[in-house]
Amino acid sequence: MVAVIFGIILIVIGLIGCVVPGIAGPPISYIALLLLQWSKHPFSNEFMWVMLFVVLAVTVLDNLFSVFSTRLTGGSKAGTWGAAIGLIAGFFFGATGVILGPFVGALLGELINGKRSDVAFKSAFGAFLGILFGTVLKLITSGYLTYQFFKVAF
Repeated sequence: MVAVIFGIILIVIGLIGCVVPGIAGPPISYIALLLLQWSKHPFSNEFMWVMLFVVLAVTVLDNLFSVFSTRLTGGSKAGTWGAAIGLIAGFFFGATGVILGPFVGALLGELINGKRSDVAFKSAFGAFLGILFGTVLKLITSGYLTYQFFKVAF
């Protein structure tokens, strides 16, 4: 029962971590599954290995999405750095800041770098899409882990 209680706490933190920067949502959700695995042994070893791979892949990809999407939409290094700085600065302004920070950062980075406003906006929109896509991917992953946790725990 203690493992289930700690697991629920970790599941909640994991879901919050999908939208709050600095908290690794899917890895924390995976740790909740590990607690059940160690206490009840409900999952196959193959399932746990596959989920570990998925969690690691999602975590790595999430960190690369805003960079790739900024680059894919024509962004420069300045835009990419601006998106990263905007994400960190946005953290201090809550969920809205986390969503808008990379956009504003990439836009300012491109404008400071001398890009035309239409090109800068396109790069900024790419950063926004990357953050959005990474967040959705993390929520899907942690949501699935949450489903598996509650299916077995109760």
